[in-house]
Amino acid sequence: MRLNRILLAGTLVVAALVVQVSVLARLHLPGAVPDLVLLTVLALSMVYGHVSGALIGFTAGLLADLAPPADHAAGRYALVLCVIGYLAGLTKPETGQPRSAAGPMVMVVAAAIGSTLLYAGVGALVGDTGARNVGLVSLILTAVVYDLVLAPFTVPWIMALARRADNDPLAEAPAAGSVTAGWTAGGTGLNVGDRRGGGLRGGLRARAARNRATRAARIKGVKRL
Repeated sequence: MRLNRILLAGTLVVAALVVQVSVLARLHLPGAVPDLVLLTVLALSMVYGHVSGALIGFTAGLLADLAPPADHAAGRYALVLCVIGYLAGLTKPETGQPRSAAGPMVMVVAAAIGSTLLYAGVGALVGDTGARNVGLVSLILTAVVYDLVLAPFTVPWIMALARRADNDPLAEAPAAGSVTAGWTAGGTGLNVGDRRGGGLRGGLRARAARNRATRAARIKGVKRL
């Protein structure tokens, strides 16, 4: 990851974690807690790709595991967000920007459901039955509703900020059409090769014509003899 990505991702993840722990968790909403850290990881992963998404997700999850009140084993949420960041990064569009808001919203729903199930599954492996006591279905439903309500105010802004901060003209490769157009307009590249090739072919043709004329003159001279 480039330095600007690391700085931006670190700042956004820390800010999201502070807001989630100090504000959202204190609202005492029924069911799940609105997961601002998950939405931040999703937005960054859909811009930076699967490798960066996995790294950002693991780091964000580890910070969430260590942030108070830490009532579960460290590394549990790091694993969840690492998987979510990797999978979200695989959906990165080729143009770098989604065509509509439907794609990110579908990813929000899938991430809310997947993170809840994966977190509960990892908890079951280590003997944590908290999700079973609260009710897994209610946790999934409330997580989807809360994240969908929060997503329009966070995901598009984070994605736009990430794209703007990652916009490095020196690092961007121009498209093939622009390269061809630039070569054509500048009189270099393939056009030069064509001109050189045309000049070489013209010289060969002229030399061949002279050779034929010389041979014809010799033949005529022999006939005169």
